[in-house]
Amino acid sequence: MLKRRAERRGTPADLLVVGLGNPGPDYERTRHNVGADVVTLLAERHGGRLRDGSERALSAEVRVGEHRLAIAFPLTFYNESGDAVNRLVRRYGVDDFDGVVIVHDEMDLDPGRVKVKLGGGLAGNNGLKSIRRVLGTDEFVRIRIGIGKPPGQMKGADHVLRRPGKAERTELDIGIEVAADAVESILAQGVEATMNTVNARK
Repeated sequence: MLKRRAERRGTPADLLVVGLGNPGPDYERTRHNVGADVVTLLAERHGGRLRDGSERALSAEVRVGEHRLAIAFPLTFYNESGDAVNRLVRRYGVDDFDGVVIVHDEMDLDPGRVKVKLGGGLAGNNGLKSIRRVLGTDEFVRIRIGIGKPPGQMKGADHVLRRPGKAERTELDIGIEVAADAVESILAQGVEATMNTVNARK
């Protein structure tokens, strides 16, 4: 169980979904910001308005059927996401690690491919390391959206911070839709059922 430093007033959210990325227009629609794009899509689907609060994040709480879904995009830079996640967990009263879902880009998956994972290794992702550091565990849920490996001799940092070409953009947009669907599936069916469904997709 997570240890809350401050009690939420009112009913806790059933799920907190945080999409990783970098803030500001220079980073919009880059490969590194696909997690943030998922949060934006969920807000659009469910009539939420992302607002800046004291959590160092844009966040909103929406209703999905009978469930309360908190969605957020940290305004810290990607590698410092843990600070915002720590504040968001307290704000939305999330008690269990599997109630925290982090959506992020993944170079080890082909562009647009989506995988759901509970706990396990962080594959060198500094944003996830920051979150593990503040939560004290890696037993949170990840929705990984593939962006592919950098071509040729291009460095990984350059690859993730660039905007993709038209064909890859289409693949990433499909992946963003699938990832948003996965969030809704976790709410309705749980993590294990969602993993079985999403991870079997080609």
